[in-house]
Amino acid sequence: MPGLRLRSLVPADAPPGDATRSADSSWRERGSAVIDFVLVGGLLTVFFLAIIQLALILHVRNTLIDAAASGARYGTLADRNADDARNRTGSLIEGALNEDFAQDVTTAEVTFQGLRTLEVTVKAPLPVIGLIGPREALEVKGHAALQP
Repeated sequence: MPGLRLRSLVPADAPPGDATRSADSSWRERGSAVIDFVLVGGLLTVFFLAIIQLALILHVRNTLIDAAASGARYGTLADRNADDARNRTGSLIEGALNEDFAQDVTTAEVTFQGLRTLEVTVKAPLPVIGLIGPREALEVKGHAALQP
């Protein structure tokens, strides 16, 4: 049909944001779904990694607390002393985490809530990126009552 002219379906006086102009502006939005996916996917990835890192920090902290408390209880047994508590705490930490976390383990006899106790203090790195972080930023203590 050589004499047939196609007319635009969009009125000439339609505002730019009008839904009827979507046929004319579809070429401008080509690839926008990919960009949206990349932006949202990147944000979700960062959020997911932050949650994983927080879980790792809590795991390290809870492991150190448990090792310090177990070492303190071990050191208060009848045939043990503070050095045994320090060694036991260090070996528990090395077995669960890494020897870098067991480098600063100290013991002392203190009065805790009116009782004479053995206190085991562990100073370890705070894992910021993986298990890497600033040294001695995390300090935990474990207590056990001494035998009279």
